[in-house]
Amino acid sequence: MFDTLTQRMARIVKTLRGEARLTEANTQQMLREVRLALLEADVALPVVRALTTRIKEKALGEEVIGNLTPGQALVGVVQRELTAVMGGDYAGQAAELQLAVKAPAIILMAGLQGAGKTTTVGKLAKFLREKQKKKVLTVSCDIYRPAAIAQLKTVTEQAKADFFPSQPEQSVLEIAQAALDWAQRHYHDVLIVDTAGRLGIDEAMMQEIAALHRALNPAETLFVVDAMLGQDAVNSAQAFNATLPLTGIVLTKLDGDARGGAALSVRQITGRPIKFVGVGEKLDGLEVFHPGRMASRILGMGDLFSLVEQAQHKVDIQAAQQLANKVKKGDFNLDDFKTQLSQMKNMGGLSSLLDKLPSQFQAASNPLKMNQAEGQIRRMEGMINAMTPLERKKPELLKASRKRRVATGAGVQVQELNRMLSQFDQMRTMMKKLKGGNMANMMRGLKGMMPGMR
Repeated sequence: MFDTLTQRMARIVKTLRGEARLTEANTQQMLREVRLALLEADVALPVVRALTTRIKEKALGEEVIGNLTPGQALVGVVQRELTAVMGGDYAGQAAELQLAVKAPAIILMAGLQGAGKTTTVGKLAKFLREKQKKKVLTVSCDIYRPAAIAQLKTVTEQAKADFFPSQPEQSVLEIAQAALDWAQRHYHDVLIVDTAGRLGIDEAMMQEIAALHRALNPAETLFVVDAMLGQDAVNSAQAFNATLPLTGIVLTKLDGDARGGAALSVRQITGRPIKFVGVGEKLDGLEVFHPGRMASRILGMGDLFSLVEQAQHKVDIQAAQQLANKVKKGDFNLDDFKTQLSQMKNMGGLSSLLDKLPSQFQAASNPLKMNQAEGQIRRMEGMINAMTPLERKKPELLKASRKRRVATGAGVQVQELNRMLSQFDQMRTMMKKLKGGNMANMMRGLKGMMPGMR
């Protein structure tokens, strides 16, 4: 995400290299590039104007101290201002859900059809159940789309939350009141109400959701919007905000938008905070929106805080400890290699990991390479699965005849199996260097170890 803006900002910093300080002249040139970068990223024009004005004011008064270059000083200014645009203050703290009300706390979900609202309900149910230990009930008030109720039931079951059944012939208010009564009697902490997606700003349906809001008085009213709509995402958020007292916004498909303009515009235009961003289709693809961290990602500085949090949540600590013990003994086999591939998949795959790393680690990556790399990882797992337990423990047993059998079983060519074994050898070598504590050698060994990292 934000590829266009990140690349532009990197070029701006390079043009200031060698300058002694930030001046009116070089700041003016820089601001023109920033303005073009923001417009290319589909940021709303009023936001572009306000942002560039503030950057100019702050940049000209910025002292370039210590070892900072003017480009680095500028990045600091831009980061603070981007954070302010997306989060409302320079601290850039995440806007949390306000659920400290009499149980059940009701979350009303609104949005246009196709924004990923029902999937987001499942993601949010999983998030609240796992991260906040809430007992969650979901209900669908979408009586217009034939498969909507069945879809919500499916994603709710996948999230391991509770589902309240409804029928298309019922009224929206009847469904909501019955679900609320059930949630109260069964001691649910949170009730998430999914509503019908609108094809556009339809007056009758807007009145329906407004009436539903008045009847339920929800603790949170979240607007789910597709980030790939760009400026249209901001316009639809404004329209809903005029009808409903929105408390927050969920941006979906942010990983599919290289421009990212909606994330920079929607907070400033609507005055409502972005509370979550959806990435990917899996139910664990919901991230709390941190304005400061997002600003760092836009500027190519990565988001290591989120990466660490992701690792803490997704990585099997016990398995990691067992691996560490094996590394100390110099015992690293193909079963361990497969475990590492699985751990990486649990963290969202290569593309998710690289997106949170500083730009220098992403330089060689692009969406096409990432897709190829993800496919290659799946084939690697297939090749390891086609081996016998003994072959996984002792890869040196894999001679010509065994390789042919494994390749046939995995549906790949022997050459691809040889490449995978070569990458395994590289990783084993790296693990030996890690065992010796030589971090520099280990980092050199990391290059080329995995697809997409060359």
